[in-house]
Amino acid sequence: MDPLEPMGRENETSVTEFILLGLSSNPVEQLVLFGVFTAIYLVALMGNLLILLLVCLDSRLHMPMYFFLGNLSVVDIGYTSSTVPKMLANYLSGDKSISWAGCLSQMFLFISFGGIECLLLGVMAYDRYVAICHPLHYGAFMSRQVCTLLATAAWVMGLTNSAVHSSLMSTLSFCQGNVLRHFFCDIPPLFQLSCSDTRANQAVTFSLGGAVILGSFLGTLVSYVYIVMAILRIHTKEGRLKAFSTCASHLTVVSLYFGTIIFTYIRPNSTYSQEQDRALPVFYGIITPMLNPIIYSLRNKDIKAALWKMIGSRLYS
Repeated sequence: MDPLEPMGRENETSVTEFILLGLSSNPVEQLVLFGVFTAIYLVALMGNLLILLLVCLDSRLHMPMYFFLGNLSVVDIGYTSSTVPKMLANYLSGDKSISWAGCLSQMFLFISFGGIECLLLGVMAYDRYVAICHPLHYGAFMSRQVCTLLATAAWVMGLTNSAVHSSLMSTLSFCQGNVLRHFFCDIPPLFQLSCSDTRANQAVTFSLGGAVILGSFLGTLVSYVYIVMAILRIHTKEGRLKAFSTCASHLTVVSLYFGTIIFTYIRPNSTYSQEQDRALPVFYGIITPMLNPIIYSLRNKDIKAALWKMIGSRLYS
């Protein structure tokens, strides 16, 4: 059967698996993409594992900012692992099918880790706000109990948000086609393939998903408005640069992440194009998790010091 043909006519055949066409159907381009994404995935995996290892082993990094960074590394490992291995296997084997259960599980994991990342970036912005705007009360505002509570809330809210989307998606019927011009199972392309009424699902995506994404973004934005105002009140240029350097890396990650994810999910489904928009998740679901450990390690003196300490201890031993 031609993979581009639907599996059955409407109301006659129920789809039990989907065909993930990926980012390209050209064999040569697929080979190139396999090499590129293998390299990106390995960098993301090793970089985030290294950050997590340093945060766990070095006592100097047992601080709120690095506690959240460790959580972010765990999320980024899960984020990329939810889509990239399947995409690489599809390119390598040529079998681009995925079962309905596998599709739903992939969507649940991707949306979960994406939501948790949004919330963690918002929490990390609040951490920088407290550190810069209320340094004398930082220990009280960001105690171990408070940090644990904030991280737990991010995980619970992200998983709950995804569970709601996945539960509603599981009630839809797919009887018009099974071809996803995408490299993983995502909400917008699945809506377009469904022969059910998806208006309720779309309303939940806009409201619940929008609350997680836009809420995190606006919280981050407000935090940085206060941070910039506090930095501008510092009298010396050296003081302003030192204060800004503590949050510059986080601001870079936020700018890269929120732009593409907002454009993907917070807009009408009728404007979504599988052909044109399938590359957008590469930026927030693959590129950003790879860049996070690079940005934080290159722009953070504590991380670099912990890394050289670990390397030195291994060489000495």
